[in-house]
Amino acid sequence: MKQRYRYRRGLGMIGGPHHDDNPLTIMANLFETGLVFALGFMVSLISAMNLLDMFNPETKVTVTTERKDGMQIMVKEGNKTTIRRLTKNVGAGDGTRLGVAYRLADGSVIYVPENEKK
Repeated sequence: MKQRYRYRRGLGMIGGPHHDDNPLTIMANLFETGLVFALGFMVSLISAMNLLDMFNPETKVTVTTERKDGMQIMVKEGNKTTIRRLTKNVGAGDGTRLGVAYRLADGSVIYVPENEKK
């Protein structure tokens, strides 16, 4: 009586010889593994930097970034996001008065032009 050897498929190296030696499947598996690691790294980075508050509409978040040409301040308050860019250059020169700017109690600024009477 002849004995037949059966190979279990689907268990990889544990179950016997692996017949899928296509290098493209190996590269696809490495690519998928890289995506999983990148996603895990991104989630851990967001958690470590406490940036989860950025997505909460009830919080106020201020991010300050220093650059070569000046400073950038990003303020997120509710659904409103404002970005201010500050430079080291000092304004100078001749000019004329255009009007008056008022800052309200809620922090918004209103510009009122002056009437020109000449």
